[in-house]
Amino acid sequence: MPVENDELLNGDTAGSPVARRFRGYLPVVVDVETGGFIAASDALLEIAAVLLEPDPDGIWHPAGSLIKHVQPFEGARLDPAALEFNRIDPTHPFRKQIAVEEKDALQEIFTMVRRKIKVHGCKRAILVGHNAFFDLGFVNAAAERCGIKRNPFHPFSTLDTVTLAALAYGQTVLSRAVQAAGMTWNSDEAHSALYDAERTADLFCDIVNRWKVEPRD
Repeated sequence: MPVENDELLNGDTAGSPVARRFRGYLPVVVDVETGGFIAASDALLEIAAVLLEPDPDGIWHPAGSLIKHVQPFEGARLDPAALEFNRIDPTHPFRKQIAVEEKDALQEIFTMVRRKIKVHGCKRAILVGHNAFFDLGFVNAAAERCGIKRNPFHPFSTLDTVTLAALAYGQTVLSRAVQAAGMTWNSDEAHSALYDAERTADLFCDIVNRWKVEPRD
């Protein structure tokens, strides 16, 4: 479990609407594309993060994103069925030019998230995802593998849009939930980490904006 002894836990949440809305946690949408379903052994191939924040009227919206293509770690398993599903070819020459090592990808994502944690006076980030336990599992496994101690995300809590979409729209599949919310879905772009993260962010914001509540202490 990540060590919780750094400045991420010392933010002043009193005046920040972002921190007040989610008990001092900064919601960050994350999507990963992988070489399989087992976080400990299967390759992390893409990771995308989308930042969220409210406007002055309290309406939440996406507020910046980052996508990193990732080189499989040494000894990583690549399941052909997973690669067929996400349409990623780890050996493609263009991908080899832009993909970075796992540690570099995580450090860039984590640096962006930490910066926003500080800006909004939050104590930590909380991962928002569609089947969020899957994304968080791969993030945590990669961080541990790379020896990164300052993982900004809560080690086990998440905000899962599968559950939220089931409540709000009666749908659990991401594409159907997005369309039920009145937004467009492009099947040709699906299963890219950035596209899925952006649509998940839109979905999460739509749900949060339907329940504009002032949190109680």
